[in-house]
Amino acid sequence: MTRILHVLDHSLPMHSGYTFRTRAILKAQQALGWQVRGVTGFRHTHEGPMREEADGLTFHRTSGRADGPPGLREWREITAHAKAIEAACEVWRPDILHAHSPALCGQAALRAGKRLGVPVVYEIRAFWEDAAVGNGMGREGSVKYRLTRQLENNVVSRADAVVTICEGLADDLAARGFDRDAITIMPNGVDLALFGAPPPPDMALARELGLAEGDRLLPVIGFIGSFYDYEGLDDLIAAMPELVDRQPEARLLLVGGGPREEALRAQAAASPVSDAIRFVGRVPHYEVERYYALAQIMAYPRKQSRLTDLVTPLKPLEAMAQDKIVAASAVGGHRELIRDGKTGVLFTPDDPHACAVALAGLLNRRSQWPTFILAGRKHVETAHDWATNVQRYQVVYQNLLTPQVQRVRKSLVHA
Repeated sequence: MTRILHVLDHSLPMHSGYTFRTRAILKAQQALGWQVRGVTGFRHTHEGPMREEADGLTFHRTSGRADGPPGLREWREITAHAKAIEAACEVWRPDILHAHSPALCGQAALRAGKRLGVPVVYEIRAFWEDAAVGNGMGREGSVKYRLTRQLENNVVSRADAVVTICEGLADDLAARGFDRDAITIMPNGVDLALFGAPPPPDMALARELGLAEGDRLLPVIGFIGSFYDYEGLDDLIAAMPELVDRQPEARLLLVGGGPREEALRAQAAASPVSDAIRFVGRVPHYEVERYYALAQIMAYPRKQSRLTDLVTPLKPLEAMAQDKIVAASAVGGHRELIRDGKTGVLFTPDDPHACAVALAGLLNRRSQWPTFILAGRKHVETAHDWATNVQRYQVVYQNLLTPQVQRVRKSLVHA
Protein backbone atom coordinates (compact mmCIF):
# COMPACT_ATOMS: atom_id res chain seq x y z
CA MET A 1 0.00 0.00 0.00
CA THR A 2 1.52 3.31 -1.13
CA ARG A 3 2.47 5.75 1.62
CA ILE A 4 2.58 9.46 0.85
CA LEU A 5 4.05 12.01 3.25
CA HIS A 6 2.81 15.50 2.33
CA VAL A 7 5.20 18.34 3.16
CA LEU A 8 3.12 21.40 4.02
CA ASP A 9 3.33 25.05 4.98
CA HIS A 10 0.43 24.66 7.45
CA SER A 11 -2.58 22.40 7.88
CA LEU A 12 -5.77 21.70 9.79
CA PRO A 13 -6.92 22.60 12.38
CA MET A 14 -5.97 26.00 10.91
CA HIS A 15 -8.51 27.19 8.33
CA SER A 16 -7.46 28.62 4.97
CA GLY A 17 -7.86 27.86 1.28
CA TYR A 18 -4.49 26.10 1.56
CA THR A 19 -5.62 23.77 4.36
CA PHE A 20 -8.96 23.01 2.70
CA ARG A 21 -7.25 21.96 -0.55
CA THR A 22 -4.83 19.83 1.49
CA ARG A 23 -7.69 18.19 3.34
CA ALA A 24 -9.49 17.40 0.09
CA ILE A 25 -6.36 15.84 -1.44
CA LEU A 26 -5.55 13.69 1.58
CA LYS A 27 -9.13 12.52 2.06
CA ALA A 28 -9.47 11.62 -1.63
CA GLN A 29 -6.16 9.73 -1.51
CA GLN A 30 -7.33 7.84 1.55
CA ALA A 31 -10.48 6.85 -0.34
CA LEU A 32 -8.24 5.30 -3.03
CA GLY A 33 -6.61 3.12 -0.37
CA TRP A 34 -3.36 5.07 0.00
CA GLN A 35 -1.89 5.84 3.40
CA VAL A 36 -1.26 9.56 3.91
CA ARG A 37 0.23 11.87 6.51
CA GLY A 38 1.46 15.45 6.58
CA VAL A 39 4.38 17.32 8.11
CA THR A 40 4.17 21.09 8.56
CA GLY A 41 6.79 23.81 9.00
CA PHE A 42 7.07 26.88 11.21
CA ARG A 43 4.21 28.67 9.40
CA HIS A 44 1.80 26.32 11.18
CA THR A 45 1.08 28.49 14.21
CA HIS A 46 -1.81 26.61 15.84
CA GLU A 47 -0.73 25.29 19.23
CA GLY A 48 -0.94 21.54 19.56
CA PRO A 49 1.05 18.32 20.03
CA MET A 50 4.02 17.39 17.84
CA ARG A 51 1.90 14.65 16.29
CA GLU A 52 -1.69 15.73 15.87
CA GLU A 53 -4.92 14.23 14.58
CA ALA A 54 -7.26 16.63 12.76
CA ASP A 55 -10.39 15.52 10.90
CA GLY A 56 -9.12 11.94 10.79
CA LEU A 57 -5.74 12.96 9.35
CA THR A 58 -2.32 12.71 11.00
CA PHE A 59 0.11 15.64 10.94
CA HIS A 60 3.67 15.85 12.27
CA ARG A 61 4.96 19.26 13.35
CA THR A 62 8.31 21.07 13.19
CA SER A 63 9.59 22.19 16.59
CA GLY A 64 11.43 25.39 17.44
CA ARG A 65 11.56 28.69 15.57
CA ALA A 66 13.78 30.37 13.01
CA ASP A 67 15.46 33.66 13.93
CA GLY A 68 17.96 35.87 12.16
CA PRO A 69 18.05 38.27 9.23
CA PRO A 70 16.13 37.52 6.00
CA GLY A 71 17.83 34.76 4.06
CA LEU A 72 19.46 33.16 7.07
CA ARG A 73 16.08 32.88 8.77
CA GLU A 74 14.59 31.01 5.79
CA TRP A 75 17.65 28.78 5.56
CA ARG A 76 17.21 27.80 9.21
CA GLU A 77 13.51 27.23 8.57
CA ILE A 78 14.30 24.85 5.71
CA THR A 79 16.85 23.01 7.88
CA ALA A 80 14.40 22.51 10.76
CA HIS A 81 11.61 21.41 8.42
CA ALA A 82 13.92 18.90 6.71
CA LYS A 83 14.83 17.42 10.10
CA ALA A 84 11.13 17.09 10.96
CA ILE A 85 10.52 15.33 7.64
CA GLU A 86 13.35 12.89 8.36
CA ALA A 87 12.00 12.24 11.85
CA ALA A 88 8.55 11.49 10.45
CA CYS A 89 10.10 9.18 7.86
CA GLU A 90 11.93 7.22 10.54
CA VAL A 91 8.69 6.26 12.26
CA TRP A 92 6.44 5.95 9.21
CA ARG A 93 8.60 5.04 6.15
CA PRO A 94 6.80 6.78 3.25
CA ASP A 95 7.28 5.78 -0.38
CA ILE A 96 7.04 9.36 -1.67
CA LEU A 97 7.49 12.87 -0.32
CA HIS A 98 4.84 15.16 -1.82
CA ALA A 99 5.81 18.78 -1.13
CA HIS A 100 3.38 21.64 -1.68
CA SER A 101 4.39 25.24 -2.32
CA PRO A 102 5.89 27.50 -1.10
CA ALA A 103 9.37 26.63 -2.32
CA LEU A 104 10.62 26.48 1.29
CA CYS A 105 8.63 23.24 1.65
CA GLY A 106 10.06 21.98 -1.62
CA GLN A 107 13.64 22.70 -0.54
CA ALA A 108 13.12 20.92 2.80
CA ALA A 109 11.61 17.89 1.06
CA LEU A 110 14.46 17.73 -1.48
CA ARG A 111 17.05 17.83 1.30
CA ALA A 112 15.34 15.05 3.26
CA GLY A 113 14.55 13.03 0.14
CA LYS A 114 18.17 13.04 -1.00
CA ARG A 115 19.38 11.81 2.38
CA LEU A 116 16.78 9.07 2.62
CA GLY A 117 16.52 8.01 -1.01
CA VAL A 118 12.81 8.92 -1.24
CA PRO A 119 11.48 10.53 -4.46
CA VAL A 120 9.99 14.03 -4.26
CA VAL A 121 6.92 15.44 -5.97
CA TYR A 122 6.66 19.23 -5.91
CA GLU A 123 3.21 20.79 -6.34
CA ILE A 124 2.81 24.51 -7.06
CA ARG A 125 -0.43 26.17 -5.98
CA ALA A 126 0.82 29.70 -6.68
CA PHE A 127 4.11 31.48 -7.19
CA TRP A 128 4.62 32.92 -3.74
CA GLU A 129 6.53 35.95 -4.96
CA ASP A 130 3.38 36.93 -6.88
CA ALA A 131 1.16 36.08 -3.91
CA ALA A 132 3.27 38.41 -1.75
CA VAL A 133 2.72 41.23 -4.24
CA GLY A 134 -1.02 40.50 -4.32
CA ASN A 135 -1.19 40.53 -0.52
CA GLY A 136 0.66 43.83 -0.31
CA MET A 137 3.69 42.15 1.29
CA GLY A 138 6.11 42.51 -1.62
CA ARG A 139 6.98 44.40 -4.78
CA GLU A 140 7.36 42.88 -8.23
CA GLY A 141 10.98 42.96 -9.38
CA SER A 142 12.43 43.56 -5.90
CA VAL A 143 15.46 41.63 -4.64
CA LYS A 144 13.21 39.43 -2.49
CA TYR A 145 10.88 38.82 -5.45
CA ARG A 146 13.78 37.71 -7.68
CA LEU A 147 15.31 35.51 -4.97
CA THR A 148 11.98 33.79 -4.31
CA ARG A 149 11.56 33.16 -8.03
CA GLN A 150 15.08 31.73 -8.22
CA LEU A 151 14.35 29.45 -5.26
CA GLU A 152 11.20 28.21 -7.01
CA ASN A 153 13.14 27.48 -10.19
CA ASN A 154 15.73 25.55 -8.19
CA VAL A 155 13.09 23.31 -6.62
CA VAL A 156 11.35 22.68 -9.94
CA SER A 157 14.64 21.73 -11.61
CA ARG A 158 15.54 19.21 -8.88
CA ALA A 159 12.17 17.61 -8.09
CA ASP A 160 11.45 14.13 -9.45
CA ALA A 161 8.00 15.26 -10.62
CA VAL A 162 6.25 18.64 -10.83
CA VAL A 163 2.53 19.34 -10.48
CA THR A 164 0.65 22.65 -10.81
CA ILE A 165 -2.99 23.48 -10.11
CA CYS A 166 -3.68 25.11 -13.49
CA GLU A 167 -2.53 25.72 -17.04
CA GLY A 168 -1.44 29.29 -16.28
CA LEU A 169 1.25 28.17 -13.83
CA ALA A 170 2.41 25.36 -16.10
CA ASP A 171 2.68 27.70 -19.09
CA ASP A 172 4.70 30.18 -17.03
CA LEU A 173 7.15 27.42 -16.06
CA ALA A 174 7.43 26.44 -19.71
CA ALA A 175 8.28 30.07 -20.57
CA ARG A 176 11.14 29.79 -18.05
CA GLY A 177 12.54 26.85 -19.99
CA PHE A 178 11.03 23.85 -18.19
CA ASP A 179 9.53 20.95 -20.14
CA ARG A 180 5.80 21.65 -20.34
CA ASP A 181 5.00 18.02 -21.18
CA ALA A 182 6.62 16.88 -17.92
CA ILE A 183 4.31 19.01 -15.77
CA THR A 184 1.07 17.44 -14.50
CA ILE A 185 -2.03 19.57 -13.96
CA MET A 186 -3.99 18.86 -10.79
CA PRO A 187 -6.84 21.39 -10.97
CA ASN A 188 -8.51 22.97 -8.00
CA GLY A 189 -11.48 20.91 -6.98
CA VAL A 190 -14.38 20.43 -4.64
CA ASP A 191 -15.09 17.46 -2.38
CA LEU A 192 -18.65 16.96 -3.55
CA ALA A 193 -19.19 14.45 -0.75
CA LEU A 194 -19.26 17.47 1.59
CA PHE A 195 -21.99 19.21 -0.40
CA GLY A 196 -25.47 17.81 -0.06
CA ALA A 197 -28.56 19.67 -1.17
CA PRO A 198 -27.98 23.38 -0.50
CA PRO A 199 -29.96 24.45 2.58
CA PRO A 200 -32.89 26.85 2.17
CA PRO A 201 -32.25 30.46 3.16
CA ASP A 202 -32.56 31.21 6.85
CA MET A 203 -35.19 33.93 6.59
CA ALA A 204 -34.70 35.04 10.19
CA LEU A 205 -31.02 35.65 9.44
CA ALA A 206 -31.95 37.37 6.17
CA ARG A 207 -34.33 39.74 7.96
CA GLU A 208 -31.74 40.39 10.67
CA LEU A 209 -29.27 41.47 7.96
CA GLY A 210 -31.83 43.51 6.03
CA LEU A 211 -31.78 41.12 3.09
CA ALA A 212 -35.47 40.26 3.13
CA GLU A 213 -38.85 41.94 3.19
CA GLY A 214 -41.18 39.75 5.20
CA ASP A 215 -40.80 36.24 3.81
CA ARG A 216 -39.34 37.44 0.50
CA LEU A 217 -35.59 37.27 0.01
CA LEU A 218 -34.23 40.29 -1.85
CA PRO A 219 -31.76 39.86 -4.74
CA VAL A 220 -28.44 39.37 -2.98
CA ILE A 221 -24.92 39.50 -4.44
CA GLY A 222 -22.49 37.65 -2.17
CA PHE A 223 -18.78 37.36 -1.54
CA ILE A 224 -17.36 34.95 1.05
CA GLY A 225 -13.61 34.89 1.54
CA SER A 226 -10.52 36.88 2.48
CA PHE A 227 -10.41 40.63 1.93
CA TYR A 228 -7.15 41.03 0.02
CA ASP A 229 -6.53 43.88 -2.40
CA TYR A 230 -6.31 41.57 -5.43
CA GLU A 231 -9.88 40.33 -4.79
CA GLY A 232 -11.16 43.67 -6.12
CA LEU A 233 -13.86 44.17 -3.51
CA ASP A 234 -13.38 47.93 -3.76
CA ASP A 235 -14.54 47.67 -7.38
CA LEU A 236 -17.57 45.65 -6.27
CA ILE A 237 -18.52 48.29 -3.68
CA ALA A 238 -17.92 51.02 -6.28
CA ALA A 239 -20.29 49.18 -8.64
CA MET A 240 -23.16 49.21 -6.15
CA PRO A 241 -24.59 52.72 -6.85
CA GLU A 242 -25.04 51.90 -10.53
CA LEU A 243 -26.35 48.42 -9.74
CA VAL A 244 -28.92 49.80 -7.29
CA ASP A 245 -29.93 52.43 -9.85
CA ARG A 246 -30.64 49.61 -12.30
CA GLN A 247 -31.95 47.14 -9.69
CA PRO A 248 -33.21 49.09 -6.63
CA GLU A 249 -33.69 46.00 -4.46
CA ALA A 250 -30.15 44.63 -4.98
CA ARG A 251 -28.08 44.04 -1.86
CA LEU A 252 -24.40 43.18 -1.33
CA LEU A 253 -23.37 40.67 1.36
CA LEU A 254 -19.68 40.54 2.31
CA VAL A 255 -18.58 37.70 4.61
CA GLY A 256 -15.00 37.42 5.81
CA GLY A 257 -12.13 39.66 6.75
CA GLY A 258 -8.53 40.49 6.02
CA PRO A 259 -6.07 43.32 5.39
CA ARG A 260 -8.52 45.43 3.37
CA GLU A 261 -11.49 45.15 5.73
CA GLU A 262 -11.14 48.53 7.43
CA ALA A 263 -10.72 50.39 4.13
CA LEU A 264 -13.63 48.53 2.54
CA ARG A 265 -15.94 49.28 5.46
CA ALA A 266 -15.01 52.96 5.21
CA GLN A 267 -15.65 52.95 1.46
CA ALA A 268 -19.04 51.30 1.96
CA ALA A 269 -20.01 53.75 4.71
CA ALA A 270 -19.28 56.66 2.34
CA SER A 271 -21.25 55.10 -0.54
CA PRO A 272 -24.56 56.74 -1.51
CA VAL A 273 -26.08 53.24 -1.28
CA SER A 274 -24.44 52.26 2.03
CA ASP A 275 -27.79 50.85 3.22
CA ALA A 276 -27.54 48.21 0.48
CA ILE A 277 -24.17 46.86 1.66
CA ARG A 278 -23.81 44.40 4.56
CA PHE A 279 -20.60 43.31 6.28
CA VAL A 280 -20.82 40.20 8.46
CA GLY A 281 -17.18 39.71 9.43
CA ARG A 282 -15.55 36.31 9.77
CA VAL A 283 -17.81 33.36 10.57
CA PRO A 284 -16.97 29.80 11.69
CA HIS A 285 -16.46 27.43 8.77
CA TYR A 286 -19.48 25.35 9.77
CA GLU A 287 -21.72 28.41 9.34
CA VAL A 288 -20.54 29.37 5.85
CA GLU A 289 -23.40 27.48 4.16
CA ARG A 290 -25.95 29.65 6.01
CA TYR A 291 -24.55 32.72 4.28
CA TYR A 292 -24.18 31.06 0.88
CA ALA A 293 -27.90 30.29 1.14
CA LEU A 294 -28.75 34.01 1.37
CA ALA A 295 -27.16 34.93 -2.00
CA GLN A 296 -28.36 34.06 -5.47
CA ILE A 297 -25.22 35.36 -7.21
CA MET A 298 -21.61 35.12 -5.99
CA ALA A 299 -19.29 37.85 -7.30
CA TYR A 300 -15.51 37.54 -7.75
CA PRO A 301 -14.20 40.87 -9.13
CA ARG A 302 -10.48 40.03 -8.97
CA LYS A 303 -8.07 42.71 -10.19
CA GLN A 304 -5.78 41.88 -13.11
CA SER A 305 -2.25 40.91 -12.06
CA ARG A 306 0.26 38.11 -12.58
CA LEU A 307 -1.23 36.32 -9.59
CA THR A 308 -4.85 36.45 -10.79
CA ASP A 309 -3.95 35.72 -14.41
CA LEU A 310 -1.87 32.63 -13.53
CA VAL A 311 -3.76 31.08 -10.62
CA THR A 312 -7.24 29.54 -10.59
CA PRO A 313 -9.18 30.25 -7.37
CA LEU A 314 -11.26 27.73 -5.45
CA LYS A 315 -14.21 29.93 -4.46
CA PRO A 316 -16.05 29.99 -7.83
CA LEU A 317 -16.05 26.18 -7.87
CA GLU A 318 -17.44 26.04 -4.34
CA ALA A 319 -20.15 28.50 -5.38
CA MET A 320 -21.12 26.32 -8.35
CA ALA A 321 -21.24 23.30 -6.05
CA GLN A 322 -23.62 25.32 -3.83
CA ASP A 323 -25.90 25.91 -6.86
CA LYS A 324 -24.98 29.59 -7.06
CA ILE A 325 -24.59 31.71 -10.17
CA VAL A 326 -21.05 33.04 -10.62
CA ALA A 327 -20.12 36.49 -11.90
CA ALA A 328 -16.38 37.08 -12.14
CA SER A 329 -13.80 39.38 -13.70
CA ALA A 330 -12.21 38.07 -16.88
CA VAL A 331 -8.72 37.50 -15.46
CA GLY A 332 -6.81 34.46 -16.64
CA GLY A 333 -7.53 32.33 -13.59
CA HIS A 334 -11.28 32.88 -13.97
CA ARG A 335 -11.26 32.29 -17.73
CA GLU A 336 -9.74 28.86 -17.08
CA LEU A 337 -12.68 27.95 -14.81
CA ILE A 338 -15.71 29.78 -16.21
CA ARG A 339 -17.31 29.70 -19.67
CA ASP A 340 -18.85 33.12 -20.19
CA GLY A 341 -22.59 32.86 -20.70
CA LYS A 342 -22.57 29.10 -19.96
CA THR A 343 -21.28 28.33 -16.45
CA GLY A 344 -21.18 31.97 -15.34
CA VAL A 345 -20.67 35.52 -16.50
CA LEU A 346 -17.35 37.30 -17.03
CA PHE A 347 -16.80 41.06 -17.03
CA THR A 348 -13.85 43.40 -17.60
CA PRO A 349 -11.53 43.49 -14.55
CA ASP A 350 -10.78 46.73 -12.69
CA ASP A 351 -14.01 48.26 -14.05
CA PRO A 352 -16.90 48.94 -11.60
CA HIS A 353 -19.20 49.93 -14.49
CA ALA A 354 -18.63 46.59 -16.25
CA CYS A 355 -19.24 44.80 -12.95
CA ALA A 356 -22.52 46.66 -12.39
CA VAL A 357 -23.74 45.97 -15.93
CA ALA A 358 -22.95 42.26 -15.64
CA LEU A 359 -24.71 41.90 -12.28
CA ALA A 360 -27.74 43.91 -13.41
CA GLY A 361 -27.95 41.77 -16.54
CA LEU A 362 -28.04 38.59 -14.45
CA LEU A 363 -30.76 40.02 -12.22
CA ASN A 364 -32.75 40.88 -15.35
CA ARG A 365 -32.49 37.33 -16.72
CA ARG A 366 -33.85 35.30 -13.83
CA SER A 367 -35.53 32.86 -16.20
CA GLN A 368 -32.02 31.74 -17.23
CA TRP A 369 -30.81 31.11 -13.67
CA PRO A 370 -31.72 27.38 -13.63
CA THR A 371 -29.67 26.87 -16.81
CA PHE A 372 -26.62 28.60 -15.27
CA ILE A 373 -26.99 26.63 -12.05
CA LEU A 374 -27.27 23.28 -13.84
CA ALA A 375 -24.30 24.00 -16.11
CA GLY A 376 -22.13 25.15 -13.20
CA ARG A 377 -22.91 22.10 -11.11
CA LYS A 378 -22.25 19.77 -14.05
CA HIS A 379 -18.92 21.50 -14.72
CA VAL A 380 -17.78 20.86 -11.15
CA GLU A 381 -18.96 17.25 -11.24
CA THR A 382 -17.17 16.44 -14.50
CA ALA A 383 -13.96 18.47 -14.22
CA HIS A 384 -13.41 19.46 -10.58
CA ASP A 385 -14.57 16.64 -8.29
CA TRP A 386 -11.68 15.51 -6.10
CA ALA A 387 -12.94 11.93 -6.07
CA THR A 388 -12.12 11.77 -9.80
CA ASN A 389 -9.23 14.21 -10.19
CA VAL A 390 -7.12 12.68 -7.43
CA GLN A 391 -6.53 9.67 -9.68
CA ARG A 392 -4.16 11.82 -11.73
CA TYR A 393 -1.68 11.49 -8.89
CA GLN A 394 -1.61 7.74 -9.43
CA VAL A 395 0.27 8.10 -12.73
CA VAL A 396 2.76 10.55 -11.19
CA TYR A 397 3.45 8.28 -8.23
CA GLN A 398 3.69 5.07 -10.26
CA ASN A 399 6.29 6.63 -12.56
CA LEU A 400 8.45 7.35 -9.51
CA LEU A 401 8.02 3.94 -7.92
CA THR A 402 9.04 1.72 -10.83
CA PRO A 403 11.91 -0.63 -9.92
CA GLN A 404 14.26 1.02 -12.43
CA VAL A 405 13.77 4.50 -10.99
CA GLN A 406 14.16 3.21 -7.45
CA ARG A 407 17.44 1.44 -8.30
CA VAL A 408 18.87 4.62 -9.83
CA ARG A 409 17.89 6.70 -6.79
CA LYS A 410 19.40 4.21 -4.35
CA SER A 411 22.65 4.16 -6.29
CA LEU A 412 22.82 7.97 -6.12
CA VAL A 413 22.15 8.03 -2.38
CA HIS A 414 24.79 5.43 -1.57
CA ALA A 415 27.39 6.75 -4.00
